[in-house]
Amino acid sequence: MNAPTPIDLAAYPCTVAPLPPEDGGGYVARFSDIPGCLGVGASEEEARADGLQALFACIDALKASDRVPPEPGSAKG
Repeated sequence: MNAPTPIDLAAYPCTVAPLPPEDGGGYVARFSDIPGCLGVGASEEEARADGLQALFACIDALKASDRVPPEPGSAKG
């Protein structure tokens, strides 16, 4: 039996943007390949780290439901 190929989470494009003060401030990290997958944090680094945890959970959920995760950079936009 072949072991599953590990996915390089760092290969997924991530954008980090500031949140406006009326939305609580801080930063949000988004992954264009997986809509709705995001992370938040007080700094850009915290948002990116939180986003990578969310990305791992999203990909894990896709695999658990027998869906193939999108390839990094596959989003059209």
